[in-house]
Amino acid sequence: MAFGMVDYFRARGRAGAACRWALRAMLGLATLGLLTGCADTRYYWQSVSGHLQLMQASRPVEQWLSDPQTPAPLRERLELAQRMRAFAVTELALPDNASYHRYADLRRNAVVWNVVAAPPLSLTLKTWCFPVLGCVSYRGYFDEAQARREASALQAQGMEVSVYGVPAYSTLGWMNWAGGDPLLNTFIHYPEGELARLLFHELAHQVLYARDDTMFNESFATAVERLGGATWLQREASDAARTQYAAFDARRRAFRALSLSTRARLQQVYVQSGKAPEADLLARKQAVMQAFRDQYAELKQQWGGFAGYDRWVADANNASLGAQGAYDDLVPQFEALFVREGRDWPAFYHAVRRIADLPLDARKKALATPGP
Repeated sequence: MAFGMVDYFRARGRAGAACRWALRAMLGLATLGLLTGCADTRYYWQSVSGHLQLMQASRPVEQWLSDPQTPAPLRERLELAQRMRAFAVTELALPDNASYHRYADLRRNAVVWNVVAAPPLSLTLKTWCFPVLGCVSYRGYFDEAQARREASALQAQGMEVSVYGVPAYSTLGWMNWAGGDPLLNTFIHYPEGELARLLFHELAHQVLYARDDTMFNESFATAVERLGGATWLQREASDAARTQYAAFDARRRAFRALSLSTRARLQQVYVQSGKAPEADLLARKQAVMQAFRDQYAELKQQWGGFAGYDRWVADANNASLGAQGAYDDLVPQFEALFVREGRDWPAFYHAVRRIADLPLDARKKALATPGP
């Protein structure tokens, strides 16, 4: 997930240094497009203070490893993450910089909470636009209560809304001068294959960022995580880790396939918006959603009762389904481009950058079109 954040204070108790850091924080935030005027002052402040607190809580991995108070399971995970970080550079040609060489325990289960919204008869997500950063189809909050207040306001406008916790976000490499994006307790104990994928996904956001195109950015990062994660598991993981991850990933793929087919069926309903009575469309929508839940119940039986997606399914709506599409819909095209570029990572990134430089409407067409 790309979530443009800002500077942080390092010098406590030193007024002059603090003021300089504060100024750099505000300038960084304005550059990233989060400072948009008086009406957004509160959102600006929560962005600054939230990222500041995150960075204050982090310290170099070496310090955690040398601290005798560090629990053994955490020590093992930090060492594993550092091996993955090196693998990302040497094998996947991902950026070699300050990110993921620090760790913070935030003492909560998400780093930010995203708010996404969509109309009752559309999967098209609402967007929020900022100078420089462009438009994104989510709004992130470091405080869950603030996220839910935003969601309530959007619901009052008649939107379908989803609020979900995010384990990690990317500052797009803009904050590497300040220590980079840290490892966090929100994901450090993930299954080995999933931890690798998350790190590769967030580092992919530092390779490129296409303005005004959440789907392009997230699908690209998801393609990198899948391809890179598979390479890690094949070359570096134990048989036990591969077996564990195979079961985990099989469930996820089945669930995503069900969600994809559900989005396709909903889109067939919504394309009739304005051409058929709204009541009829809403009834057809309800039937699609009920079929989705029925098919999920069948999947659960096949999984032996695994209930990891229960809450998501219970709350599923246009917003949550639309947000999932942003991460998945263009992944096959990016994976095909990787193959066309000879499975060469630098060549693949170069090709993606060329496509990212195209006008927004031309990007999907270019992805689907074999190169010369």
